[in-house]
Amino acid sequence: MSQHIVSTKSKKDIDSIIDRVLRDLGTPEPPLELAHVRELLRLDRQYYSSTDPSIVKAFVSKVYIAGQQLRLRPMLLLDAIKHLDIKALYIPDGKRILIDDTQPKLKHRWNESHEISHTLIPWHDDTMFGDTEQSLSPAYHAEIEAEANYSSGRLLFLGDRFIEESRSVPSSISNIKNLALRYRNTITSTLWRHVESTIVPAIAIISGHPVHDLTPFSPTESCKHTIYSPAFVRQFGLTDGGLLLPQIASYCSAKKGGPLGSGEIIIPDLNRDAHLFAFETFFNRYQAISLGIYIGKHGKIFAI
Repeated sequence: MSQHIVSTKSKKDIDSIIDRVLRDLGTPEPPLELAHVRELLRLDRQYYSSTDPSIVKAFVSKVYIAGQQLRLRPMLLLDAIKHLDIKALYIPDGKRILIDDTQPKLKHRWNESHEISHTLIPWHDDTMFGDTEQSLSPAYHAEIEAEANYSSGRLLFLGDRFIEESRSVPSSISNIKNLALRYRNTITSTLWRHVESTIVPAIAIISGHPVHDLTPFSPTESCKHTIYSPAFVRQFGLTDGGLLLPQIASYCSAKKGGPLGSGEIIIPDLNRDAHLFAFETFFNRYQAISLGIYIGKHGKIFAI
């Protein structure tokens, strides 16, 4: 999901909301305890299993939304969980957050904070009580999900606290892993926040294994997400990360986990001038993260 869907005004409003929550929590040190957030907001967290319909049915039988809609028609929620690949959801009645217990434990934290964010953002209230003409729009759905992701990042990384710490260390996968441990978040979410926070041109690519999973005829299909720093966007635009995967694969080893290698890659800017980036790639046995940091201008000239 693009990080650039969220408007500047929405970011400013969300920043104010998260700052207030963190102040109410006493400006906590990392890592953030989500149990304290739930207690502050009076939210209830429960787990369900998307692979065991009987458990979901037992829970749905106790849930009331818009009167008795789900109690009488539990398949509404079951179908949504199954067909929309829902990892977590918020039930306004009873202020319950439901987490899919079949998801990896490391992802529970992000999924929960994402749903908490929906409860915090006032203009998301309308999306909790059925579809409207606006909420049925795919573009609107993408917008509110991007806003919840942005809010979740601000919450789990303690507002500006992470930005200050992230900028105080060199951009490297090793330092990103250390920050992930400190804030008790996934390497991927920490990478995302680090790249967004850095003041230099930087790009990160989340993909399958560059050697084993690269699709030769369509490398963009192997690219899951591309993350850009603001400085990168200003100078290079929204470069398609999938187009860089063949070059990333050229320096990567075939091993199935850990650091895969490093190398330099040339990326043209908006004026077609060439620039060098130092890249490194790490594979966590599930997905590869490749981080590129700006080195300087290259002598090569690209034809228009």
